[in-house]
Amino acid sequence: MSASALLSLVVAIIAFGVAAQVLADRFQVPSVLFLMLGGVVLGPEVLHVINPAAFGDALPTIVGISVAIIVFEGAFHIKIDKLREAPRDTLRLVTVGALVALLGTAIAVRFLLGTPWDLAFLVGSLLVATGPTVITPILEVVPVRDRVAAALETEGVVNDVTAAILAIVTFEAVVVGSTSQKAMIEAFTVRLGIGIAIGAIVAALVYYLLNHVDLSAGNPVQNARFIVLAGALVSFAAADYLKGEAGIAAVATAGVLLGNADLPYEEEIESFKGDITLIVLSFVFITLAALLSFEDLLYLGWRGLLVAVLVAGVIRPVGVMLSTVGDRFTGGERAFMSFVGPRGIIPASVATLFAVQLQAEGMHEAARVLVGIVFLVILFTVVFEGGPARQIASFLDVIPMRVVIVGGGTVGRALATRLEDRGENVVIIEQDESAVERAREEGFTVHIGDGTDTDVLRRAGVENAKIVVAATGDDDVNLLVSQLADSKFDVETIIARANNPDNVDAFEDLGVRTVSSTMATAWGIDNLIERPALANWMTEIGRSGDVQEIEVTSESLVGKTIGELDEELPNGCIIALVGRDEENQVPEQDFTLQLGDHLTFLGRKEAVREAIDMCHPRENP
Repeated sequence: MSASALLSLVVAIIAFGVAAQVLADRFQVPSVLFLMLGGVVLGPEVLHVINPAAFGDALPTIVGISVAIIVFEGAFHIKIDKLREAPRDTLRLVTVGALVALLGTAIAVRFLLGTPWDLAFLVGSLLVATGPTVITPILEVVPVRDRVAAALETEGVVNDVTAAILAIVTFEAVVVGSTSQKAMIEAFTVRLGIGIAIGAIVAALVYYLLNHVDLSAGNPVQNARFIVLAGALVSFAAADYLKGEAGIAAVATAGVLLGNADLPYEEEIESFKGDITLIVLSFVFITLAALLSFEDLLYLGWRGLLVAVLVAGVIRPVGVMLSTVGDRFTGGERAFMSFVGPRGIIPASVATLFAVQLQAEGMHEAARVLVGIVFLVILFTVVFEGGPARQIASFLDVIPMRVVIVGGGTVGRALATRLEDRGENVVIIEQDESAVERAREEGFTVHIGDGTDTDVLRRAGVENAKIVVAATGDDDVNLLVSQLADSKFDVETIIARANNPDNVDAFEDLGVRTVSSTMATAWGIDNLIERPALANWMTEIGRSGDVQEIEVTSESLVGKTIGELDEELPNGCIIALVGRDEENQVPEQDFTLQLGDHLTFLGRKEAVREAIDMCHPRENP
C-alpha cells in the first residue's frame, strides 16, 4: 500500500474513533460498543473501508505500544485510597476470580468444542482478562460507588497482566507440545518478576526527574507530561526486550507506582494521558475488530455461542460471587460486577498474534478456533454487557444518589466538589459559556441550557434525581426551578439558595427548603469566632471527616439501645443525633431505636462509611 493510502487509512480509523467517542458521550453508552461494531462494519467483512492487513508486519508492534499506553493509563488511576474500599474482595477477584475464569473457560472450550486441553487452557488464559480498555469506558458512563469502581479497575489492570503472561506461557506449551508444570510456573514467575522490577526502576527514575530535576522554567508541565509518557514506553520496551510479554507487567507496575507518588502537575499529566489513550484505544479497537472473520464465527456454530454465554452468564458470576463473599458489597453491586465483565484489547491482540504463529506452524484449525472463540466472547460481552451497562446498573440500583445542581457558579461548583468527594453522582446545569467551561475543566458533568426549561431538566436526568439544588444567583430562577422539580418531576428533596434573605420566608411558604447565602455566611463567621475547632473540622467533611444520616428501616436495629449500637460501631465514629417525629436530640445511652428513626453519624470518613455499611448497606453513600 502506498504512503498516501496508508495515511488515509490511519486518518479514517482515528476519525471514526473520535465519532464513536462523541456518540458514546451523547447516548451515555460505553464507547467500546461503537468502536467494536464500527470496526466490524468498516472492515473487510462488510464495507471494506478498513483493511488491517495494510499495516503488514508492523501491526503487532503498533498494537503492543498502544496496549502499553492503555494499560499504563488504567494503572495510573488505581489509587491506594480507593483500594482500601474493598481490599480483600479485590485480592480475591484477581486470584480466586481469575482462577475460576481460567478453569471454567478451559472446561467449556474442551468439552463443547472438543479441543485439546492445552488449546482450551490457552483460550481460558486469554479470557481471564477484562482490562481497562473496556472497564474504564463503562465506569465513565456508569458512576458506581468507589468500592465497586476500585475493584473492577484493579481487576482489569491486574488480570490484563496475568492473562498476557499466562497466555504466552501456555502458548509455548501448545507449540512445543508438552511443557512441565514446573517449567510453566517458572516462566510465568520470571516474566512477572522482570516486569515488576523494570516497572519499579522506571517509576523511580521518572519520580526523581519530576521532583528533583529542573524541567525548565519555560514549560515544565509539558516536559512532565512527555517524561511520564516516555517512562511508560521505556518500561514496556525494556521489559519486553528482556522477556516477551513482560512489558505489560512493567507498564502496570510503573503506572500504579507513579499514580500514587504525588507527582507535580498530576492533573495535567492525567488529562494528557487520557487524551492520548482515547486515540490509541479507538485505533486499536477498530483495527482489531476489523480482523474479525464471520467465517471463523460460523465455523464454531452454536457450540461457540454457548461457550460465550457460559463465560458471560455463568463462569463470570460464579467467580465474582466467590470473590465477594461477605457484606462489603450489596447484592445489587455483586450482581452488577457479575454481569458486566466484557473482554477487551489484550485477548484480541494476543490471540491475533498467536493465530499468525499457529498458522506458520501448520496448526490452521487451532488458529481458527482460537481467534474465533476469543473474538466471539469479546463481541458477545461488549454488545450484551458493555452496551446496556448503564441500564443494568439502574435496574440493580447500584448508581449512587443523583444530584442535579442548577447553577455552575462558585457556589454550585463548591457544592458539587463536596458531593462528588462523597461518591455521589452530580450533574450541573448551566447556560453561561464561561461557567460551563470552568465546571468542565474541574471535571464535572455539565448540561448546557436553561434550568427553568423542563426539557433541559429532563435531559440532565432530573427524573432519576433524588435531590435538586437551585444554586444560581437569581432568586426568581431558583424559585421556578424548585417549583418545576416539585410539580413536574416529583423530586424527593429540593433545596434552593436565597440570595436575598428577605425571600427566605416566601420560599419556605411554598414548601421549598431554603438556605440563605447571607445567613450561611454569618453562621460560618460566628462558628469561626465561637467554635473554631468545630468550624475547621466541618470544612473537612467529605475529605477526612464526614457526617451522614440514615433512616432505621432494618429490623436488626429495632429494639437496640444507643449504648448497644455504640459498642458495635467502628472507632472514630459516634451517633451525634437521633431524629424521631421531626424532633432531633442528642441521645442517651438507653434510648431505644424504632422503625423510622433517623441516625446521624459523625466522625472519620472511613469510619462513618463502615458504620453506614453495617447498619444500612443499601443506603450508604
